[in-house]
Order: sequence, then structure tokens, then C-alpha cells
Amino acid sequence: MIDEKIQNRIKQAQRIGITTHIRPDGDAIGSLLGMGLSLKAIGKEVQMVLRDGISHTFRHLEGSDLIKRTFESDCDLYVVLDCSDLKRTGGVVEGKTIGLVIDHHITNENFGELNYVNPEAVATCAILAEKASSWGLPITLEVARALLTGIISDSIGFRTSNTTARSLRLAANLMDHGANITELYNKALLSRSYEATNYWGYALSRLQHEDNLVWTSLTLLDRKSSGYQGNDDADLTNVLSSIDPLDIAILFVEQKADLVKVSWRARAGLDISRLATSFGGGGHPAASGAEINGSLEEVEKLVLNATRTFLEAIKINDNHIIPTGEGKIIS
Repeated sequence: MIDEKIQNRIKQAQRIGITTHIRPDGDAIGSLLGMGLSLKAIGKEVQMVLRDGISHTFRHLEGSDLIKRTFESDCDLYVVLDCSDLKRTGGVVEGKTIGLVIDHHITNENFGELNYVNPEAVATCAILAEKASSWGLPITLEVARALLTGIISDSIGFRTSNTTARSLRLAANLMDHGANITELYNKALLSRSYEATNYWGYALSRLQHEDNLVWTSLTLLDRKSSGYQGNDDADLTNVLSSIDPLDIAILFVEQKADLVKVSWRARAGLDISRLATSFGGGGHPAASGAEINGSLEEVEKLVLNATRTFLEAIKINDNHIIPTGEGKIIS
């Protein structure tokens, strides 16, 4: 049984290294801290690594000061959380054997020796909250705060289509452990720095639409001019996904002169994960992404044409969209 195998693997390891994906969101950081702090509570030596570090938004969480950008020594067990493929870790576990993968992305490549992937889960943090006792992991107050943060973040405050009574009960259980949902909701979803808000302005000023397809971009110059320190979109995708009516929203974020991060967000019922995988990416049915080589102009043209073709392919004579799967929006 997978639960017993995971529990035994954790029990047998003394030095455990944990990481997640680049440009980490609330679920990535919450699961990293949640599992890391729980392992420390049972006496394990734990290294928590994020290639891009932790954003200001989540530095109020206990244990955030323990996060490093590289592994400082070898571990008995390496765990990758909330990450659908190995390359999204940013190279921090290159050449290492991944003993355990825990994730909820439908496009996960099962690249670990043990893989616990549940695409039905509202967040990777929800998996950890549900399975902690089965895997011998205690939920302390600090762990509960981290896990509830991830559930709030990835469900955008319990607003995504895969929010269920089960996920709400998991959140309630974390509250029973002492996590303050009001504080964590405000920190994760409502609090924004001046620089992040200014950064949004550049993209919103060039927002475009074509029928129910909308798109915009953020450039390296935008990041510099706004003073925003991250290399992500400062959660602008959540704003774009709220446009009504909407079939698909696309955000292009220039990473460097010849590399662009593309994020697709779609209404529930459209599965754009297959579109993202065609560009070497992945994600959820209604929230996926990919990094694509090329100039911003080249990538925009390529992706917009492919997205238009995708939308045309699923239209029927009355111009309605054929539902192709349940959707979900992530940050």
C-alpha cells in the first residue's frame, strides 16, 4: 500500500531534503514548510530548498528563515512537492535520486521512486493535511498555518471549481489546530506591495482581447521600472482569470531576452493542460504554463496562434464551446 511505503521511507531516512518548483506560489511554499516542519517535529534533519527563495508574501510563516537556495549536504531522502516534472525544480536536485514525489498536477510525470499524485486534490497542501497521520507526520500549529496557506492560495480563497466539502473540512481541521484563516487569507490573497501593484499596471495597460480570449505581457523593463523584485507575475493571473466573459486568458512574462514564461487560465470546462504540454509545459486542466524559448514578440505570436487553433477545434456549429473536462484555476 502506498501510504505504508511512504511512511516507511520517511521513517528510514534521517536526513531529508525537500524542494518544489521555481517561482514558488503559496501551495509550493506551504507544502514545503508544512512537510519540513512536521519532519523536524519528529526529529529528522531537514533541508528545505527553493531555487528562487521565498517571496515577501509568505515570510510571515514559521520556518521561512530556514529555507535555502541550494542543498548544503547530501540527504538520505529527497522529496519534491507540488511539481509536475523534474526540470521545474530549477536544477537543485540535479543528479540526485528523487525518493518521493507528492503533487496534484494532472500532468505529473511520476519521476520519483514513490509517487503520490492526486489530481482531484485542491492543493498539494490538502494532500499533506489529509495524509499526515497516515505517514507519521504530526500537525503542529506551525504546520497547520503553512498547509492552510497553501489550500487558500491554490483554491484562490475556495473559489476554484475543485473546491469540495472535503477540502473545506480539511481547512476546518487545520483551523482546529490553531491556524487563523482570516490572517492567512489576508496575507496570501489580499496583501500586495506597492511595487507588485505597480508591476500589474504595466500589463493591464496593454491588455488585449479577441472574442473571449484575453492576453497581456510583462517585460523585463516593466519589472525594473516598477521595482518589483520577483521573477513571477505577482499573482496577476488571478486578476486576468476574473474577467467575464472569458474562455482563456494568457499572460506572457519575459524571464530574459530569449525566454518567456507563458501562463494560460481558462474557464471551468476547458482542458488547456494539453495545450501547455505541446509547448513542453503542464499544469491543471484550466491553469497551465510553459517556458518557451524566443523573444517576447515571437512567443506571443506562436502561442496566440496555437490558442486560437485550440479554441476553433472545440467549437460546434452554434459557436458554443464543448466542455472537455473540469477546470481549476491556480496562482
